Amino acid sequence: MDYGFTTAAYVVAAVLFILSLGGLSGQESAKRAVWYGIVGMALAVLATLLGPGSGLWVLSVLLVIGGGIIGWIVAQRVQMTEMPQLVAAMHSLVGLAAVFIGFNAHLEAANVATLDEAGRQALTGFAAVLAHKSPVELSILKVEVFLGVFIGAVTFTGSIIAFGKLAGRVDGKAKKLPGGHLLNAVAAGGSLVLLMMYLNGAGLWALLLMTLLAFFIGYHLIMGIGGADMPVVVSMLNSYSGWAAAAIGFSLSNDLLIVVGALVGSSGAILSYIMCKAMNRSFVSVILGGFGNTTGPQMEVTGEQIAIDAEGVAAALNDADSVIIIPGYGMAVAQAQQSVSELTKRLRARGKNVRFAIHPVAGRLPGHMNVLLAEAKVPYDIVLEMDEINEDFPETDVAIVIGSNDIVNPAAQEDPNSPIAGMPVLEVWKAKQVFVSKRGQGTGYSGIENPLFYKDNTRMFYGDAKKSVDSLLPMLD
Repeated sequence: MDYGFTTAAYVVAAVLFILSLGGLSGQESAKRAVWYGIVGMALAVLATLLGPGSGLWVLSVLLVIGGGIIGWIVAQRVQMTEMPQLVAAMHSLVGLAAVFIGFNAHLEAANVATLDEAGRQALTGFAAVLAHKSPVELSILKVEVFLGVFIGAVTFTGSIIAFGKLAGRVDGKAKKLPGGHLLNAVAAGGSLVLLMMYLNGAGLWALLLMTLLAFFIGYHLIMGIGGADMPVVVSMLNSYSGWAAAAIGFSLSNDLLIVVGALVGSSGAILSYIMCKAMNRSFVSVILGGFGNTTGPQMEVTGEQIAIDAEGVAAALNDADSVIIIPGYGMAVAQAQQSVSELTKRLRARGKNVRFAIHPVAGRLPGHMNVLLAEAKVPYDIVLEMDEINEDFPETDVAIVIGSNDIVNPAAQEDPNSPIAGMPVLEVWKAKQVFVSKRGQGTGYSGIENPLFYKDNTRMFYGDAKKSVDSLLPMLD
């Protein structure tokens, strides 16, 4: 097929991707938005396979089918609690693809440079495009390839470490090698020197050495970020993968890849900024992997955690007129969203005002709690963001915290030496009664002690979140 069909298909696909991103901003439109993305990607793949310069159709079709089957199997097996790990793993594949494509572009360009005029005239596809580039255009191509490989390599190893931390296979604490940021700066400076050498005729070895340095930067950056900040890291790596795709799109002269990469890169960066603001973090510090350190001894927590049984919680719920539920990662681990949904239905059927308070970084993935609640058929209109509901806690009879720690931690406001000092949090302690559903007395994933658990109006509802919520259902009037 000619370029006209491919260009038109790419334009339509780009529009569908933009509509998809726009629709994902709202829970009610998200399902339709996903279909926009699916149709757009199917159209993009079809146009690429049938477009000018395409070939090896049998191999291409087999790879598409094989990838589709693997994706289907993974989607069927992965639990909602494992979605953050899955997203991080997908980012690593995008980064690795950018590295491979960059190296292929370099090798193809080197091969074209050895051909005579007759040989160049016989070329097709990407090689033909390279054969007609001027020296200036080839220099620009080298920059594009170099940047694509660099960003892709950083994304690859960074995503693997993020996957490991989210899956509990790598220590979630922030760790750096001796030298800290200086090592990252030296590696980045070395990559810049290699870029200059690459532009001045250095061959494949310069690209390989830069890739190794970029692999180290990705590893060391993410190792230097604590587990409590993984939601921001996942969003940031999403942005990196987009910019890697955009850089490779320039190398391949693929307009759709440039547009899609820019959409992913910019949206990921914007989301990272929003989340950093929600956590009172410096965006630059996140990128450099240098936050999470305290400035002095943390405030000592005094008192004791007072437990309560299911009968006590049920009695308080029966007497309450207004209830706010605060879900966290513990709800996801226990797969308690269906039980929480049933609890909500029963309380609302008795005329009680039940709402959900969602913190921007609840869980380990942006929007993690929203997805879980939507899966459990919780009405969208009672799921409110932090800024919409925070002022309502003083007039709330009961607040139920299910598997959350940092996002309801008063130390963010009371302790200037806390690792989360200044972070906006859900002020649940202002409710008349607070019940915290928690497995035990540990500090949780982030390792930060929570004074909420020791307050006079707080009672600890120990046990598995799903079993605990299920035990309440028969006791509701």
